[in-house]
Amino acid sequence: MRRKPRFTGLLFSVAFFFLFVFQLSRKAFFFGSDLNFSSSSSSSSSSSNLLPSRSANSVVHYALHETNPDFPQQLTHRTRHVSSILDPIPTVSLLLPDWEVLLISSIDTPLSSPDSLRDFLCLFQNNATSSANFSGVLDFTGRLTFKCLMPESVRRLRPFLQPLLTKSPDKEFSSSLSSSSPAPELMRWTFFAYEAFETEDDVVLFVKGVNNRQGSNRQPTDLNCVFGDGDGAVRTAVTSSVQEVFRCRHPNLTTRDDHDKFKVTLEILDARGKNILVPSVAYYSPRRSGSGSGDGGGLVKTEAQSMICACTMVYNVGKFLREWVMYYSRIGVEKFILYDNGSDDEISAVAKGLKQEGYNIEIVFWIWPKTQEAGFSHSVEYSKKSCKWMMFVDIDEFVFSPSWLNSLKPSKNMLKSLLPTQNSGIGMITVMCNDYGPSDRISHPVEGVTQGYNCRRKIEERHKSIVLLDAVDRSLLNVIHHFKLRKEFQSKQMRLEEAVVNHYKYQAWPEFRMKFRRRVSAYVVDWKDSANPTSKDRAPGLGNRAVEPPEWPRKFCEVRDDRLRLLTQRWFGFETADGYRMAWQSL
Repeated sequence: MRRKPRFTGLLFSVAFFFLFVFQLSRKAFFFGSDLNFSSSSSSSSSSSNLLPSRSANSVVHYALHETNPDFPQQLTHRTRHVSSILDPIPTVSLLLPDWEVLLISSIDTPLSSPDSLRDFLCLFQNNATSSANFSGVLDFTGRLTFKCLMPESVRRLRPFLQPLLTKSPDKEFSSSLSSSSPAPELMRWTFFAYEAFETEDDVVLFVKGVNNRQGSNRQPTDLNCVFGDGDGAVRTAVTSSVQEVFRCRHPNLTTRDDHDKFKVTLEILDARGKNILVPSVAYYSPRRSGSGSGDGGGLVKTEAQSMICACTMVYNVGKFLREWVMYYSRIGVEKFILYDNGSDDEISAVAKGLKQEGYNIEIVFWIWPKTQEAGFSHSVEYSKKSCKWMMFVDIDEFVFSPSWLNSLKPSKNMLKSLLPTQNSGIGMITVMCNDYGPSDRISHPVEGVTQGYNCRRKIEERHKSIVLLDAVDRSLLNVIHHFKLRKEFQSKQMRLEEAVVNHYKYQAWPEFRMKFRRRVSAYVVDWKDSANPTSKDRAPGLGNRAVEPPEWPRKFCEVRDDRLRLLTQRWFGFETADGYRMAWQSL
């Protein structure tokens, strides 16, 4: 007698079949053929070797979204709109000074609305958590960045593992990892590759921790640039190694997809055969098939060239920006390029307001700590097609000429009058600085620094520069706002009667103490460090603690100098019903 198959067994068989089909289709969806590179690539490696590697922390489901008109403009710059359905978000992480952790999304912009940027947590290896705050979007890769503080309980552990970026506070660290792919160690900010930029002739790579001392650089022959991951990575020669800037030959890679990026890093060749690959968060966008140039990670779009631009590195200077931009714009600066070192104040809103008023301002999100020289080197290559001359001055520095003192109004030809004549062989002019003290101020002057500080030191210190970008040496070497020039160019120092920089260096204590946070130069010791106490970068007699010295408001006052204060009053001041105001003051 034949036995009837059990009904439950039949259901189990059907369920198992559908589960198998679902998993098969899921794998095809996640790792589809749309991620492949063109077969015309000169690399012999597979696409999986050359694409940015996925996080071991989770498998990500990519879903494309249309542009949201309410989404912040800075989040759409050079990115695709994608979102992650699964949690946590794949990231790579970097340990910064002061126990900050920087997390960088490992896929192009994995969030699709302003609300999705909130309420993230860093989940650490012992299941401790801390708030992860959105920092910004990396301009040349379109990747999101977040920062969180490492909890005290984690700081005692070794090694430090990369945290997870999640919105689920009840998750456990170990349960979110693949058993075959443990969490990697945190990268350290003192040794990593952080940016890459393509020029017509080569690729410029920015790496920290290889050339650690000013003037002491590894030979290019001891290094390779490495494009991609694994055995199929493409290696090219390094042709220049100075400070944190390394020039690499083109890898001759092409792709059909605008969003494809190769990880790029530096390889240090060891005489004993143990070569070292520098950890990297830098990516290179290869040229598209049939195209003669790269994209935002390299060659920049063409725009009308400005005669004079101004470049500076900034951190939380929103309250100073309007005065600086309005002053320089009226005397001849046509474009402003700000390298933002991770500000969390109102600087973006202030810059947006200025742009709406017609000022040409570009903010480059440059979050990397202690990389001022590298940022300025980057600006030379990034800006040379849009700027002929670049003025490198800080946000608290104002160039003026004593010859302008009788001018009733500013003129856009004033700065141009300081430049050398064409074909003079002069590639850079330098201008000495007068350093101003607190001038009895105990808080920031709302009328601006040019009005609030009028007492300075007698002796001029250092100098700032205006540089012909085509005259800069290909090494991009720079020290304290001036550059090494190509052999056929020379520099000219301006006499004090011709031009001077008012440097409002020693401001009211609440502003000045911000300098103790971190010095932006790679080769200047932080003031909290007791090393090099006689450096000219330090405030004389201040020491290494952010404690207000006695009589601070009266320090550094040897000469009363009202020249620029009175000049800017004439140019920018006006009477209102509430009293006298400057043009940059909020109404």
